Amino acid sequence: MADLDPERPLDPVGSIKIKIGLLVALSILVAAVVLQVGNRAGVPAWLTLPVTLAAALGVTQWLARGMTAPLREMTTAAGRMAGGDYSSRVTATSADEVGQLGRAFNSMVGDLATADQQRRELVATVSHELRTPLAGQRALLENLVDGVVQPDDAALGAALSQSERLSNLVEDLLDASRLDGGAVRLDLAEVAVAELLDAAVRESAIGGRPVRYEVSVQPPDLHVEADAARLHQVVANLLDNASRHSPTDGVVRVSAQDLGGDRWALEVADRGPGIPAERSEAIFARFGTADPTGGGSGLGLAIARWVCELHGGTIGALPPDGGSGARIRAELPLHPDQTPSAPSPERTIMTMTPEQGAAPASGVTAVAVQAAPSSATPTDAPNGSVIASMFGHFWPERDSLRTAPGALLGSVAVGLLGAIILPERNFGIGTFLVLLAAGALVLRLSVHRGRLWALASATLCVGLGALVFLRAAEWLAVLGLLVSAALVTTALTDARRPLAMIAGGASWVLSGLRGLPLLGRTLTATSRHHVLWPVVRTAAISLILLVVFVGLFASGDALFGSWVSGILPDVRIADTLVLRAFTWFMIGGIVLAACYLALSPPAVETVGPGDPRPVTRAWEWQVPVGVVIAVFAAFLVAQATAMWGGHDYLQQATGLTYAEYVHQGFGQLVVATLLTLVTIAVAVRKAPRATARERQVLRVLLGVLCALTLVVVASALYRMSLYQEAYGYTVLRVLVDAFELWLGLVVVLVLIAGVRLRGSWLPRATLLSAAVFLLVIGLMNPEAWVAQRNIDRYAETGRVDLSYLASLGPDATPVIVDGLPEELARCVVGAPEPAPQDDPLEWNLGRARADAVVPGGGTDRVGRPGCPTTIGE
Repeated sequence: MADLDPERPLDPVGSIKIKIGLLVALSILVAAVVLQVGNRAGVPAWLTLPVTLAAALGVTQWLARGMTAPLREMTTAAGRMAGGDYSSRVTATSADEVGQLGRAFNSMVGDLATADQQRRELVATVSHELRTPLAGQRALLENLVDGVVQPDDAALGAALSQSERLSNLVEDLLDASRLDGGAVRLDLAEVAVAELLDAAVRESAIGGRPVRYEVSVQPPDLHVEADAARLHQVVANLLDNASRHSPTDGVVRVSAQDLGGDRWALEVADRGPGIPAERSEAIFARFGTADPTGGGSGLGLAIARWVCELHGGTIGALPPDGGSGARIRAELPLHPDQTPSAPSPERTIMTMTPEQGAAPASGVTAVAVQAAPSSATPTDAPNGSVIASMFGHFWPERDSLRTAPGALLGSVAVGLLGAIILPERNFGIGTFLVLLAAGALVLRLSVHRGRLWALASATLCVGLGALVFLRAAEWLAVLGLLVSAALVTTALTDARRPLAMIAGGASWVLSGLRGLPLLGRTLTATSRHHVLWPVVRTAAISLILLVVFVGLFASGDALFGSWVSGILPDVRIADTLVLRAFTWFMIGGIVLAACYLALSPPAVETVGPGDPRPVTRAWEWQVPVGVVIAVFAAFLVAQATAMWGGHDYLQQATGLTYAEYVHQGFGQLVVATLLTLVTIAVAVRKAPRATARERQVLRVLLGVLCALTLVVVASALYRMSLYQEAYGYTVLRVLVDAFELWLGLVVVLVLIAGVRLRGSWLPRATLLSAAVFLLVIGLMNPEAWVAQRNIDRYAETGRVDLSYLASLGPDATPVIVDGLPEELARCVVGAPEPAPQDDPLEWNLGRARADAVVPGGGTDRVGRPGCPTTIGE
């Protein structure tokens, strides 16, 4: 039984239905096992589910790849067949219906290749066979025109003979096209060999080559039974080859003799360069020549062999009778078989090595040479991918991207680094090192790495990534990672428009699926490496065995366990091995998907609403925009009335206090600002801009709308400031303030773009400003800033929410300790406790400052007996 192919594990299964059932069952089984292992090891669900899904998809891809490979190969082979290439074959090793289809396909391709080869050979044969008589006829006509030959009966008879031979050749070559079909018959008749040779020599001499011919026939009246026309082909081709390769004034010897026993021999010899022994068989194949570097069409001797085989004879190259030159000998029956037949697939060719010496004519050795098989081995040409067809023109893969070992090994290394550093550690310098390694790898592989936007995005990503060790607030680090991801996908895909940027973000997730064909090719290529894959496989197996057996013996023997603890005092990898494995897979997969996005970015710029279609009548867009402007104006009038009327007027008109009034409307104002930006974008697409007047109206109306929007932004910020003065500052309120302020900046950018009605730079500028805003917020330490504002408010009003201050993270601890009285500060940050031993990989500036002020404090800030939650509220 043949070895099981690891790339086609389901080949022995004889039914495609059973294969599909096994694929589904094994995928579910693997998913269940991975999920159970993750749950039992305490791996978080947000980490377990993606890894489980990836494992199930990996098994599905592994099994389905072998099932559908013949179909992909057939698709590729069919495309090549359409271009005239019949060399491709499919790997039909499976026992199911697809394998049967593949074998039938190979048989069909072989038949088509044979038919195509016959067609090509027929064209070449016709060209070759017509060349000699045409050359002779042309030479005769030129001699007649030049007066060298008189137009007597002999000359005209020679011309007529050449014309007759052309007609006969056309008929013969039509018969040659039926060679492999077995439809060729011999027109046998008695032939005088001497007359045949004399006629062939006269025709060859007409070509004007400077050689002499010597004819010898033994016995002189030798008569044979043969097809005269086809036998003439043999002699003509042999004489043509001999005269072409003979030196000037050389001698071409043509001889025929009766061998006895119903056999006779025809031999042509010259004194040319001769035939190398290693080429003595190849010259009788179609397009075969004595010169290994080529030269000549190589059809004459192939035709001679075909005619000899039709007569039941053989032909071969013999060593010359001393000296140099070529010697071709054919042995034919005196009375050929009358039964029409085609030559056998095994071509019989006579050959003789120089070591054997010149054997007698009757001792020529016949050697059977096996013809080339009808089907070739499967090609290694890349197959069409089902996944590639899913994404179509949106995500073509670069033709030069065959494998990506650097991306694969780099992602594995970054994943391993993350698996060692991240589990059971807080955000810190170690997290930043993992992010930095991943970013450097992706930037190195990006096809857009040299562009200014990519360099600017990389710089901002480094700054946002640094927040993981500069600030202790995890929410700030998460926001930084999200904005960094947007910058990364925009830089890798070179997206410029809003929808293209969104598509670029989605492509990072989809690249895990789109990159599977490249991953498969890379794994296949690395598995064939003579050193790399065995080293990796050996190292992985050795590491697994080391961890397993060391863990078993360390837990089973106290002394051995103490030795292990002495060697590895601070490493607890074995306790979290499953968690680290999941982390390795997760981080490595995310980085590998980013690497594929860097190597082969999708055409995200094709994603969009299409070209703008302006309205035919200007009022169709002017009226809706005018309505929005009128609403904005009415709103601003209401704002002014509320401000000038004072608190009493507002309470009388609405029943709300001023604080309740400003808090109630802030969210709606933020939404109104966002909708205004959408309205402006739609108006720009729909407004006609063919004339200067239309462009001026567009600038005026949208400029007014942007100006009113800026007033609304200012109103919203003013409302929030009043509310925070009344009820205190929180991080969420500060972030909402920053978001509204950023929206105001976006409106200003829209105004700038509207001056020239060109805003191709606007989407990137918007993303860049958001990243800069977040970086500035992170550097200003928002939790400490909020704590300071509340402490200042306490100093002015005597009111403070201690429970909220206690909810702030370590970033606010130094400010709280320095700003509040000692007793209140203890209620907020807790009492000092023994500080845990610092881990250099999770060092964080915010936590380090907090520990310097209150070592180990902050673990139980609120709830101590005698501590209030609020003061003065």
